[in-house]
Amino acid sequence: MGKFLLGILLLLKMSFVIAQKPTGIKGKIIDAKTQKPLENVVVTISNTQLMQLTSSDGVFSFYAVVPGNQLLLLHSQGFKDLILSVVINKEQMLDLSAIPLEDDQTSEQQTGIITLLESDLSDDNSGSESTSGLLQSSRDAFQQAAAFNWGQARFRIRGLDSQYATTMINGVTMNKLFDGRPQWGNWGGLNNVIRNQEFTVGSFPSDYAFGGILGTQEINTRASIYKPGMILSFSGTNTNYDWRMMGTYASGMNSKGWAFVVSAGTRWATEGYFEGTNYNALAGFISVEKKINDHHSLNFSGFYTPNSRAKNSPNTAEVTELMSQKYNSYWGWQDGKKRNARIKTIEEPILMLNHFYAINDISTLNSSLTYQFGKITNSNIDYQNSNSPDPTYYRKMPSYYSSMYAPDNGEFSGEFTPDYENAEKSKQLFLTNNQIDWNALYYANQAPILDSNGKIMGYMPAKSNYVLYEDRTDDQTITANSNFNTQISDNLYLTAGGFYSHLKSHNYQQLTDLLGGLYFDDIDVFYNGNQAQSDLNHPDRQVVEGDTYGYNFNYAANTLNLFTNFKFTYDKVDFYLAQNFISTNYQREGLYQNGIYATNSFGKSEKVQFENFGFKGGILFKISGRQQLNFNGAYLSNPPTIRNAFPNSRLNNSVVAGIESENINSLDASYFYRTPRWQTRLTLFYAKIKNVTQTSFFYAEGIFDDGAGYANTDAFVSQTLTDLDKKNVGAEFSFQYQLTPTLMTNFSAAYGQFTFDSNPNVTITNDAQATADNPNPVFDFGTSSLKNFHQAGMPQQAFALGIEYRDPKYWWVGANINYLANSFIDISPISRTDTFYKNPASGFNFPEASEERARELLKQEEFDPTILLNISGGKSWKIKGKNVGLFATINNVLDFSYKTGGYEQARNANFRQLNQDVSSGTPNFGNKYFYGYGRTYFVNLYVNL
Repeated sequence: MGKFLLGILLLLKMSFVIAQKPTGIKGKIIDAKTQKPLENVVVTISNTQLMQLTSSDGVFSFYAVVPGNQLLLLHSQGFKDLILSVVINKEQMLDLSAIPLEDDQTSEQQTGIITLLESDLSDDNSGSESTSGLLQSSRDAFQQAAAFNWGQARFRIRGLDSQYATTMINGVTMNKLFDGRPQWGNWGGLNNVIRNQEFTVGSFPSDYAFGGILGTQEINTRASIYKPGMILSFSGTNTNYDWRMMGTYASGMNSKGWAFVVSAGTRWATEGYFEGTNYNALAGFISVEKKINDHHSLNFSGFYTPNSRAKNSPNTAEVTELMSQKYNSYWGWQDGKKRNARIKTIEEPILMLNHFYAINDISTLNSSLTYQFGKITNSNIDYQNSNSPDPTYYRKMPSYYSSMYAPDNGEFSGEFTPDYENAEKSKQLFLTNNQIDWNALYYANQAPILDSNGKIMGYMPAKSNYVLYEDRTDDQTITANSNFNTQISDNLYLTAGGFYSHLKSHNYQQLTDLLGGLYFDDIDVFYNGNQAQSDLNHPDRQVVEGDTYGYNFNYAANTLNLFTNFKFTYDKVDFYLAQNFISTNYQREGLYQNGIYATNSFGKSEKVQFENFGFKGGILFKISGRQQLNFNGAYLSNPPTIRNAFPNSRLNNSVVAGIESENINSLDASYFYRTPRWQTRLTLFYAKIKNVTQTSFFYAEGIFDDGAGYANTDAFVSQTLTDLDKKNVGAEFSFQYQLTPTLMTNFSAAYGQFTFDSNPNVTITNDAQATADNPNPVFDFGTSSLKNFHQAGMPQQAFALGIEYRDPKYWWVGANINYLANSFIDISPISRTDTFYKNPASGFNFPEASEERARELLKQEEFDPTILLNISGGKSWKIKGKNVGLFATINNVLDFSYKTGGYEQARNANFRQLNQDVSSGTPNFGNKYFYGYGRTYFVNLYVNL
């Protein structure tokens, strides 16, 4: 009887449930062009925990949805995000039927507008780059403006360098240990296969890493997630390359559990936008996945993107006025072709094996093993007992004569004695010979053949006075990492993981071309005896092509990075807490016993060890389905990079005295308002970076007494700043409004104050001052008055207004106008120490030095504001079932001339020399500048097969 009654009750309950109508929403997502269903589209109901991926037939459905007005968010890589406003009625299942998603041209837009300027690229051997490449995956209107429009002028979000962001591929951090920056060139030219990305802004939590204060970018190359099919494209442009071809094929997952993706491309230019800048790049990629069962999959990814580019020179205003903004002093004619002396080559393949483990419905464990190897080289001309081959060498310029002063006696300033006659001769000579004379270099490496009467009968190869060499880095990096995600409860999610990375870096100078000579002496001609030897263990070497010379050493580096992230989600509020721990050590091993540093160059240095911690947290208030308020805070410490730990690594084992980890504080607050037609965001941010260490190299005059009572001794020195603080404060605003179904407008603004917030200590290492009694010639110049000076290299204010029309027949056109301001020159710290006022010959201040004149001389130059008008458009067709598309953009339509960066020359390092140089009216050591592109275009034709 009991069982019978229980059965009746169950039947009654089931009848009640069946009779009760569900409250929810369902639909089917399709490709707007092909009308085919889209799988794995992320469908979310705003400000709820309801999230779902569409099935293989594009279908989604939500039940038990709270009745009322809701926002439905649709997101899929390669398509434009879609926001739908829906009304959920009680006991009603809303059927949205077919919902089309339109293609997103973000990747192609970025390729057409974002280009790598010479000033964006690091020229040390690391090859890491500081461009805003991590913006390419973003859908946020402000970040798109920053990348597509402001990136041309080197705008940086929140004034932060890319070392403060984390770039990852399949969960593996790709930031270089040498300088903390990612090397975008390692996957350049592979636009089609790096589109699957997730990007978190600022210190907002990531499911893959603790991240930096600028953001976290995750690139996913798992073969099974790519849309099956083939994409072919051909592009033309007039930026850093002329032509580009790419092809990509994705198989999709077959019935046997295999999926693969292959992609290849090439970019080349006989000459890019600037003179003499040839470009040659190949790109290859493969990803193969084997689905072992429902829980385990293995994926192999391989990248190989060898690329070579010729550099362009920064120029003084004098050089630019005599030539043009496109002028480049790094090349010259040889056999009827332009040959550039400074070529950067990157060949660093990446091999990656990933294991994806779906433990259960709520837990995953993803692990990987990555091996990266290869070389980065930077070529240049080396010379001995000869004049500089640089056509813009300061002694060859008219200003060398027009800015002359009579020699002083060490106590008083000399008279202004310009030599205008020789200045004019120098000008005409420069205009006639304004490029490298390669033929002259070959002739200089020849010796005359004389007959018995001393008559020249011909020439034969001799000792080279000029050679071409490469600064080369051969890196081998092994990284093992693992990442665990689980849902602990209905409201608590945990992400935990970490990685271990080991770097072996071989750094050396290699002779690549004797330029017609027989050999080159492996000595430093500025020294005598043992000090001249590059390697006392092998003295008086005569090197030939392929030999290592000059310097030769290894770096070894190890880092262990562990993190946890707890996320709590509720109906009205979400918050998170994250922590990380980093253990890092570096060591230099000298392979040469340098003659200048005989006791401090050969063998291993002390091991430099750092242990660092980080904490961050945030809270998100869900005010309504349309409004959110978000707060984030972070405190973390980062180890100094290898680059900045060893101030004179090419020659000795010295470590920066008292080097400390960077300490970083970051706060931001954001307000979001979002409707299907109107989206806006306002963010206020603050970041303080303390204890920064920076190392740089330059020629200086007049900072050391040469021992004979004069102060004009040239010295190639390394400069190290310690205890440098930076403060970045500002606001970001974006507004996007859909005026009509086909017409949209947007406005974005950035306002920042990015300054130095301390007076750092300056030390100078001068090899010329090394002696047996002073084997480590480091000189303390005291503090540099940098506080409140502006950080250089980017606009601190930016505004963009745009409009875009998208026609239902699949063509579109857009235009935006941009205004960028408050960009400053990179200043010379040594010129802002007390040494600037002192006569090195006497140790007393220059009698003519005054604070007022010093302020005029040392005022930081602010560049003129930049106005950029960009126009872009595209059209797509369906031809015999295949999608064909055309995209084009014209950047800087007004052909506006602007500076993207520059630096003060530190050669005039004291008051008298700088005052005389500036007062002449034609400074010989004026500021050097990089310039942006003028009017450029990009056209891309693609076919989806």
